[in-house]
Order: sequence, then C-alpha cells, then structure tokens
Amino acid sequence: MTLNITIDAEGADAPYEQVRAQISEQARSGVLPVGFRLPTVRGLAEELGLAANTVAKAYRALESDGVIETRGRNGTFVAAAGDAAARQAAAAAASYADRARRLGLSEEAARAAVADALRAAYGAGE
Repeated sequence: MTLNITIDAEGADAPYEQVRAQISEQARSGVLPVGFRLPTVRGLAEELGLAANTVAKAYRALESDGVIETRGRNGTFVAAAGDAAARQAAAAAASYADRARRLGLSEEAARAAVADALRAAYGAGE
C-alpha cells in the first residue's frame, strides 16, 4: 500500500491544499486504512518536489481535522477519522443552529444560508 499524491502546479488550489485534500480523501475512502504510517514531512516533500513547510502545513491541517495523528518519534498515522469528522460536523451544525436562532432567522432562512455556503464550498454543479 502506498500513498498516491499528484500535485498540479497549474491547479487552482495551493500545493498544501492539494496534499491535504488527497490524503483526506484517501483516508476517508479507505484507500489508506486506519493505522497506515505516512511518510515523514521531509520524505514526502522530497518525493513531491515541495518545500517541507508546505507538507508540514498540510499535515497540521489534517491533524486538526482528525484525519491523521502524530505519535511523536513513532511517526504520523491515519487516524479513525470518520468518527472525528462526524463529531466535528455535528458540533459545527449545532453551533450554527444556535447562532441562527439567536439572530432571529427562520428555519427556512437558516437552511438557505447553509445551502448557499455548501454550494460555494463544493462548487455549484460539480
């Protein structure tokens, strides 16, 4: 099993975001199983032709999202991200619902705001 990442130098997303998104998708889809050991920051940076800080930024974002976990000198591993992602999404949704209610938005207006935000985040029609 190997990590498969392709960087599109002409792509709209920054290289660190491409690394983050590809590792996240591979972990969530099961291509990279829970416990899979990721390359070191320097090793992956060299392999991809990127600066170490670029890969480190992607790893920090992935760890913040609960997709990977760093175990000190033992390395960086794919975490059981599904549960962490679901918990974080539920907490964000609850926070949003509470804020929308305090702002006096109707349920319909709150849902419309979420739908607009999702279209913006995921791209309309993609």
